[in-house]
Amino acid sequence: MKILMVLTSHDTLGNTGEKTGFWLEEFAAPYYTFLDAGAELVLASPLGGQPPLDPKSDLPDFQTSATERFKQDDHAQQALANTVKLAEVSPADFDAVFYPGGHGPLWDLAESDVSIALIEGFVQAGKPISFVCHAPGVLRHVKAENGEPLIKNRKVTGFTNGEEAGVQLTEVVPFLIEDEFQRLGGLYEKGPDWQTFVVEDGRLITGQNPASSEAVAEALLKQLS
Repeated sequence: MKILMVLTSHDTLGNTGEKTGFWLEEFAAPYYTFLDAGAELVLASPLGGQPPLDPKSDLPDFQTSATERFKQDDHAQQALANTVKLAEVSPADFDAVFYPGGHGPLWDLAESDVSIALIEGFVQAGKPISFVCHAPGVLRHVKAENGEPLIKNRKVTGFTNGEEAGVQLTEVVPFLIEDEFQRLGGLYEKGPDWQTFVVEDGRLITGQNPASSEAVAEALLKQLS
């Protein structure tokens, strides 16, 4: 069982002067869920090398057993520091793909032709694709084989308008996932803000927020088993 994890290379939070990137817990919890299930993992990002960590995700309030484990794990830190370039990976070499969130993906991965083609390749091969929190936003330009948006008439979730308002970034992000998915004809669903909520529609698995990261990983493993 070989799983590709795709992280953002984008570190600038719009025009705020603040930093962004990937959200630590949304990487760490799935990473160990996959690893402990015996999966072989490859980490990739658009630029390769060390992906930028959203500094807010490193604050004490957001630490979990998985993030603490990561901070003691030299092997995992090395793997993260040496992500392969996204353009160098192929869906043919993996059983599934997982995208952790953080705000970064809304800027780079959502607009990346390489990422879009990669996801479309997984879809065409009938392999599971999974995304959590802001990462579902990378689907905005992904097409189904009929040329329609991949998410059209499909059940999806992602960071809610309410959650974006809660972190005061509604006016900063390039688009709001909830609004964009509805615009594209997706069957957008959501649970209460900040609570675990995962939606599966065939091989497409999406999670709403950081609290959903482990549950998305578990849903992916279930599909692979």
